[in-house]
Amino acid sequence: MRRVKLDDAQIEYDSRDPDGFRAGMFRPGSRVGAEKTGATLYELPPGQSICPYHYEYGEEEWLIVLDGEVTVRTPDETAAVAPMELVFFPVGPSGAHEVRNDTSSTVRVLMFSNVVYPTATAYPDSGKVGVYTGDKSEDGMFERSSNVDYFHGEGR
Repeated sequence: MRRVKLDDAQIEYDSRDPDGFRAGMFRPGSRVGAEKTGATLYELPPGQSICPYHYEYGEEEWLIVLDGEVTVRTPDETAAVAPMELVFFPVGPSGAHEVRNDTSSTVRVLMFSNVVYPTATAYPDSGKVGVYTGDKSEDGMFERSSNVDYFHGEGR
């Protein structure tokens, strides 16, 4: 049996994350051999979000609050989500979400999803789209306004 004890997880923070988006994380997938699904344990200090408001084009996502209370923004509402509550985010604009900590205590949540490559993620507040291929050298983040014609640069 392949298992991970989340109580013993080594949470890592990325020093490059800007204030407002400083979430610690632990991704156990590679430790258990997962290839088509993924999970991330997030530790979210007060005043921080996991990531900007976004939606996925290829992945359904789930959120379960383990400890504390988070605020979840969706297209329909912004609401508090308590421990042991489960929230589902479908593919596409109806699944847009942001998870943040508006409390004075650190919280922990677990998010899990299918893993799809290639895929894209839209960020409606900032007008960006991220493209993820499975090869970091081919991935990119683009402003929607930089859209070009299909044959742009294809001169003969």
